[in-house]
Amino acid sequence: MVTAFVNGQYLPLAEARVSPMDRGFLFGDGAYEVIPVYSRRPFRVDEHVARLASTLAAMRLNNPHTAQAWKAIIGEIVARNPWEDQSVYLQVTRGADSKRNHAFPGPEVQPTVFLMSEPLVTPGAEQLARGVAAVSAADIRWLRCDLKTVSMLANCLLRQHAIDNGCAETVLFRDSFLTEGAASSIFVCKDGVLLVPPKSHLMLPGITYDVVLELARSRGMWHEVREVLEAEVRSADELWMTSSTKEVLPITTLDGRPVGSGEPGPMGRQMYAWYQDFKLTVMRNG
Repeated sequence: MVTAFVNGQYLPLAEARVSPMDRGFLFGDGAYEVIPVYSRRPFRVDEHVARLASTLAAMRLNNPHTAQAWKAIIGEIVARNPWEDQSVYLQVTRGADSKRNHAFPGPEVQPTVFLMSEPLVTPGAEQLARGVAAVSAADIRWLRCDLKTVSMLANCLLRQHAIDNGCAETVLFRDSFLTEGAASSIFVCKDGVLLVPPKSHLMLPGITYDVVLELARSRGMWHEVREVLEAEVRSADELWMTSSTKEVLPITTLDGRPVGSGEPGPMGRQMYAWYQDFKLTVMRNG
């Protein structure tokens, strides 16, 4: 039985209920986090809770819990569910008013808090050996992509564009510059240098993005954090997509054309090995 958390109660996921008047349902007025858990240890939970707090503050939505309270709830969800490795989904909305109104409700309306957990599934050996295909598209999303909100329709449309084309991800460009993927960060390798766009309001500040850059710095991989031209992406030697579930996954074709040799490259294989070592020695040890 999968256990969820709704507004202070732990209960079977199948019994979880939220009002249809909830503003998350009516307006997409909410924030979320996805927290990877390794050997029942939430990874960088402080960073996830801090990112949630930043999103809520930007949305002018009162944070319903302290950082310590959030960590306790997350820990309890992990403990109550059966998997050693989990993906914890956390969502906060502005709550359920008695009427539908674009303006924020009064302070009597309390936020809705929901958590659930799923098994953490990472790429299999075949995907890692062959890489995955991606398509590209114009980044049609709003101008606050740094906020992790539940208003995800544009991301869903862009991700479905990949699925419709038999691909794993959509690589996004805005005004001829790389932003990110529909559900991932995108890294570029060109002439032995790892390239990635800097954090801005046009992309989500990814936790896995941070890990990859930390590994590049600590292990001596030459890298640059700067604006990346679309032309550099299309002429790249390697492309990777990264996220808490995809880890470091090579993209070997883009829009039907091979990336570099059309096979996973040496920089990606090295970063994947470093990431797995980091997971074993750090992520699984708190």
